[in-house]
Amino acid sequence: MKKYKNIITLSKNSRGCYILDTIKGCSGCNNVRPLGCYDNCYAKNIADRYGFDFTNITKRNFTYDNEQIYILDFYDNKHENLILQNIKNINMPFIRIGEMGDPSENWEHTINVCKIISKANKPIVIITKHLKSIPQKILSIIDKLNICINTSISALDNDNEIKYRLKQYDVLKHHCKSILRIVSCDFNKHNTEGHKRAKTQDELFKNDFIIDTIFRPRLNNKLVLNNIIKIRKIKFLKSTIIASVFNENTYFGFCDNCPDMCGIRY
Repeated sequence: MKKYKNIITLSKNSRGCYILDTIKGCSGCNNVRPLGCYDNCYAKNIADRYGFDFTNITKRNFTYDNEQIYILDFYDNKHENLILQNIKNINMPFIRIGEMGDPSENWEHTINVCKIISKANKPIVIITKHLKSIPQKILSIIDKLNICINTSISALDNDNEIKYRLKQYDVLKHHCKSILRIVSCDFNKHNTEGHKRAKTQDELFKNDFIIDTIFRPRLNNKLVLNNIIKIRKIKFLKSTIIASVFNENTYFGFCDNCPDMCGIRY
């Protein structure tokens, strides 16, 4: 399988959001969870489609013509300047980190990159499941940057994962915009497991500063096969997809019309 390159790039996804991933790949996809979180990681699905090894975690960075000169602080930063200029020119009010990998795999590297791209004067959104907890020493740096951290969570997580992610979300409230990004489902309350998870989901939605995102499972996902969640066909961008929709008002169109903007408007 192909390995990700270690060079930072700025890309635009199908919803019109601009992505700069500091990390490609994710340890959430492993021998225990070969298909990733909830047996349905969209990033893993995309990696498989294009033949990339999603389990191979790759740190992405700027390139410099002379690493020895770079150490002395006199370096050729053409790549860095190009990325900064492109970020300034994008027609979205923020830049996002954490689409094809979890930035928490290396918090120090992620925040170091944030310090560089903050020169473009756009808010930075980081989306993470906190696979690794954020070091205390990083928090003082986040204080000084325009960062909004989305903690991805779901009633599909186990109790320990939920408790841990809520703790990370609460800690970050004191240092940046901290958003709870809930992957929600239309749970079947007539199913014992579905009823239990629906109650957990209701509790998650009682938190402040939340974003609701729909779950898009495969038809052979165990949650579907075991009748734990309900699914239906919906219109998504220019195609029809299968989704489990908890809230009919949840927005899942193009990013430029999104009322949430990944939480930067809170």
